[in-house]
Amino acid sequence: MLIIENKTEFSLPGKSAVALGKFDGIHLGHRKLLDRVLEQKKLGFTTVVFTFDTSAASFFRGEEKALSTREEKRAVFARMGIDVLIEFPLNRETAATEPVDFISRYLARQMQTAYLCAGPDISFGKGGAGDYALLVRCAKDYGYQVELIDKVRVDGKEVSSTRVREAVRAGRMEEVSGLLGAPYSVTGRVVHGRHLGRTLGMPTANLIPAEEKLLPPNGVYYARGCVDGKVYRAISNVGYKPTVSKERILGIETYLYDFDGEIYDSEIQVELLAFRRREQTFDNVEALRRQIAEDVEAGSTWR
Repeated sequence: MLIIENKTEFSLPGKSAVALGKFDGIHLGHRKLLDRVLEQKKLGFTTVVFTFDTSAASFFRGEEKALSTREEKRAVFARMGIDVLIEFPLNRETAATEPVDFISRYLARQMQTAYLCAGPDISFGKGGAGDYALLVRCAKDYGYQVELIDKVRVDGKEVSSTRVREAVRAGRMEEVSGLLGAPYSVTGRVVHGRHLGRTLGMPTANLIPAEEKLLPPNGVYYARGCVDGKVYRAISNVGYKPTVSKERILGIETYLYDFDGEIYDSEIQVELLAFRRREQTFDNVEALRRQIAEDVEAGSTWR
């Protein structure tokens, strides 16, 4: 997959089929949109995802943690078979682009868009004034076909990044999986911890999530760990490990079942499947050990 980043001037060879959107979380609605773009490959079009390198909410108001980091989104797009990912820079200059200029310059001239799909809440250009209706009005003049991808509904309600974010914040990870079409995951490098798990006979992999990544409430979760293409049953603690550390470093500590190896500095993807219990402070390390043993036993038979 070709990644174009930090550029406002670029060109693509031949005609393109473009998915336009934010793609935070890459939920069922996003996947429906991406599937429609991928169908255009049979017409010989280059499949393109066009998104901004930061959300409008973060740029203008400095708010909202991300459901997906840039690296996580890239991995999903690549697995799905997207040809080109454009991470368009959002800054004061580009945010001031008139919507029609955005269509003529980027969609028509630079991407040679032949097919374009977007959701009903798409917005772009100065003041977010560009919308689906404008895309339709300009389609004939600029020679592209545009398709509206309706919202996906789960349990009678629309799937949206806002809905996913609310479920993550509440720790309803099974609901999150249903909205995303995949488990909620956190990816990062395994770092050295205090090695207490190894001392207790239950070695763990520690990762420090990206600062912008939205995490569920601190606690223990039934999980899966993906290392070097292999998937392991796991149980994870999200939090600060208050019994053994006074440092306020938020991390994810994961025990992998049936794993015996050295993975420091390796990349691990932790899928948080379901909430087990809240993180708590124990009176001593022995009480912590007993609780960890109970958690590991519960995780070995969960589902």
